[in-house]
Amino acid sequence: MTSKYLGGMSSKDALVELVEMSKTFATEEVETLALSNINITISANDFVVLSGPSGCGKSTLLSILAMFDSPTVGTYRFKGQLVSELDLTERTKLRNEQIGFVFQNFNLLGHLTVFQNIELPLTWRSINTKERKDRVNSTLERVGLSHRANHFPSQLSGGQQQRVAVARAVAGNPAVILADEPTGNLDSKNAESTMDLLLNLHRNGATLIVVTHQLSFGSRATRWVQLKDGCIVSSNGCESIPPGPATKAI
Repeated sequence: MTSKYLGGMSSKDALVELVEMSKTFATEEVETLALSNINITISANDFVVLSGPSGCGKSTLLSILAMFDSPTVGTYRFKGQLVSELDLTERTKLRNEQIGFVFQNFNLLGHLTVFQNIELPLTWRSINTKERKDRVNSTLERVGLSHRANHFPSQLSGGQQQRVAVARAVAGNPAVILADEPTGNLDSKNAESTMDLLLNLHRNGATLIVVTHQLSFGSRATRWVQLKDGCIVSSNGCESIPPGPATKAI
């Protein structure tokens, strides 16, 4: 099978690689094609923005990249590993150790403190108590919330809760950070603050894949991928792209 890859990289350079990938959701009455013939490679330290109208497949694509869901057809490789060859336990372990996910609705546990929310994913690994504490404290310092370590989510503003969500995603030093509309529930000031936080993480070596409607995110990304009707329609670095015909790959 031959394929072109987004950004012109060869597969050996890929951190994340999707080849001829499609996703269909089926019920007894109807089939819905959510993603069609997606080909993407993403390398370390990329900052990729996924944008497009509601219902175009952005969140479905992010869910597959996070291994919450699987392609109907096509292949997904993560660091060269064919994900379809992994069982559920192996996928869960890989996701926990290599992928950080930032949810639009924060998904913080209300009965846990800020410190405990960030620490929780680390407890699923073989990391001793001291190292977990050091990682959490270091991450809290990075996101400017050391003074909120013992507070509960209900005691924080929306912007602060999103910072905790970002901190939880990065505390384990993942290979890639996925963010689904990370500023969607924030006012303009907190949205800008969260954007600056993610950009600072990228400047310090993080690989980011962000789903967003905010065009200002696209202008700061290294690559901007636009989807329409489940297809990639265009991609480039830091400029707005006019709509174009759906293409098999970029």
